Amino acid sequence: QVQLVESGGGLVQTGGSLRLSCAASGTIFLINAMGWYRQAPGKQRELVAAISSGGSTNYADSVKGRCTISRDNTKNTVYLQMNNLKPEDTAVYYCNVRRLATTYWGQGTQVTVSS
Repeated sequence: QVQLVESGGGLVQTGGSLRLSCAASGTIFLINAMGWYRQAPGKQRELVAAISSGGSTNYADSVKGRCTISRDNTKNTVYLQMNNLKPEDTAVYYCNVRRLATTYWGQGTQVTVSS
C-alpha cells in the first residue's frame, strides 16, 4: 500500500502562484509515474501533469508554460509549481502515483483562484 499526503492548496488571486506537494509513504519502492490531476465542479477529472521515474514530463495543454512538475526521489515527493493562475484552474487537485499495476490517489487539495 502507498499512502499519499498532499499539501499546498489554497485561495489565490488571478496571476498568483501556488506550490503543491505530495509525499508518498508505505510500500514506495518500484513507484513509477507520479502526477497531478484536477477535478472542477461538474467536470471530469483530468490530467494536469505527470512525471516518470526517469524524469520525463507530460503536461495538459491548458497548463503548459505555467506549471512545472518535479519529484524528489529521496523524499518520495512530487511537486507542482503553478504560476500565473487563472480562475479556470479552480479545482480539487489530486496526487496520483502508480506502483506496478496499481494506482493510488491522494485525498485532494482545493485550489481556488479568484478573479
